[in-house]
Amino acid sequence: MANKKKFYITTPIYYASARPHLGNAYCTVLADFIARNRRLLGYDTYFLTGLDEHGQKIEAKAKEHNMEPKAYVDSIANTFKDLWKLFDISYDGFIRTSEDRHVEVVQKVFSRLLEQDDLYLGEYEGWYCEPCESFWTDTQVGENHVCPDCGRPVRKEKEQTYFFKTNKYLDNLLDYYKNNPRFVIPQTRLNEMINTFIKSGLNDLCVSRTSFKWGVPVLEDKRHVVYVWLDALMNYLSALGYLSEDDSLFQKYWNDKDTTIVHLLGHEITRFHAIYWPMFLKALDLRLPNTLFVHGLLMMKDDKMSKSKGNIIDPVPLCERHSVDAVRYFLAREIHFGDDGRFTPDIFVDRINADLVNNFGNLVNRTVTMIDKYFEGVIPTIEEEDKDLLSEMKLDFKRYVRQSDNLEMTESLVTVAELVSAGNKFIEVRKPWEQAKNEDKSELKVTLAMLSRLIVLAASLYSPILVNSYKKVYAMFEVEEDEHLIEHLLNDKNFLANKRVHKGEVLFPRLDSKVEVPYIQSLMK
Repeated sequence: MANKKKFYITTPIYYASARPHLGNAYCTVLADFIARNRRLLGYDTYFLTGLDEHGQKIEAKAKEHNMEPKAYVDSIANTFKDLWKLFDISYDGFIRTSEDRHVEVVQKVFSRLLEQDDLYLGEYEGWYCEPCESFWTDTQVGENHVCPDCGRPVRKEKEQTYFFKTNKYLDNLLDYYKNNPRFVIPQTRLNEMINTFIKSGLNDLCVSRTSFKWGVPVLEDKRHVVYVWLDALMNYLSALGYLSEDDSLFQKYWNDKDTTIVHLLGHEITRFHAIYWPMFLKALDLRLPNTLFVHGLLMMKDDKMSKSKGNIIDPVPLCERHSVDAVRYFLAREIHFGDDGRFTPDIFVDRINADLVNNFGNLVNRTVTMIDKYFEGVIPTIEEEDKDLLSEMKLDFKRYVRQSDNLEMTESLVTVAELVSAGNKFIEVRKPWEQAKNEDKSELKVTLAMLSRLIVLAASLYSPILVNSYKKVYAMFEVEEDEHLIEHLLNDKNFLANKRVHKGEVLFPRLDSKVEVPYIQSLMK
């Protein structure tokens, strides 16, 4: 383990104001996909997710429910954890900003910034958006006085606050942008940060509030609580034990310059991660993350999935009816990683039928059936390999690794699908039913042995997203989990020889659009 390359991936911490829906699950599934992919390819990986539990909005929500804020966020936290369990999310850490370990880090950081003259006490007057917990200038809200991030109405507020001196670190930030072109992906988001927020004049950042109490108290001035973004962003450090007695995780997954650090986030919080987070880290004399990957929105037809719009999908019955793997696969494959994507019932049914039923499931079923029929269920030993198919398997694996390293996750799934298609084409070209007529079955043995290797390879490459189905395929071919499995499949022609295949249940049942489309529509709220 000590010699493995290290990788730290995080989701944003989700705002604990309401129960999660499929839109929330989208980002976490993508992060889990990346984390499992890195582990598959030999990285020592740490995957963090969690909840942002402080702020005026939470305080108000708790009051609506006649609850104390802590009791309210506790109830919301359980719904998130239950959903991540359903989706088989393989997180290593779960951080909540109401935890003592986080509160202590935020207080220590605030005190340090204050001591080194990065903060000053002033008064803020501006336009406030409560859902986004952001302040805006007259220019930013325009004549209609709406939030430029979410489009909701804003209100004028004035209060005493501590400010962070952004201009003190602006030149360093711009240098980092210049020297690290992949810091923000896609590039259009970085351009937006520079042109929309920096070139127009970057104001000092409000980092404390006095108008509510549900937050981290400022030790030096108890009238104030630390404002959301200085509070929330520190989760990436507090979860690793930064400034604590045991900081071994912090030293391993953050302080080591050789660790690759990736934050996955939605576009609405890019400004805080791409502008202020690097400034905070520079002020603390800490390294910056390698990449901020900004994923797109999950849309319903032409509109953003949102509870207020009444167009969200309850993911629990969707997964229970169509399998967790089918839902995970759709989110990662249909919606191009980094772009906005649509979820509609008919698109969901079509994608699952095309890729998992017709392509992968069909190849597995045909191959196992033929091994049963022609070789009494035992994978044959072969003398020679099919060099063309083996070459395609090796090339596709190299392409998969390259795409994964570049966080081209949707493309990596396309590569696996193309590998599976090559297997189906191999059957049509080789015509094993014709080869079976020959007394010498050497060609038939090669066909079915090569197909078996290709199927298990595809299952292995699919395993970061098809977290249950790949295990079923392994069981069908008597394969066990092994960190060297892919190496064996690509280099040992008889690695699967003499293993008995087990047909079992249908891997992916076909979805009847006439039945499933109305059912999925009934889940919309």
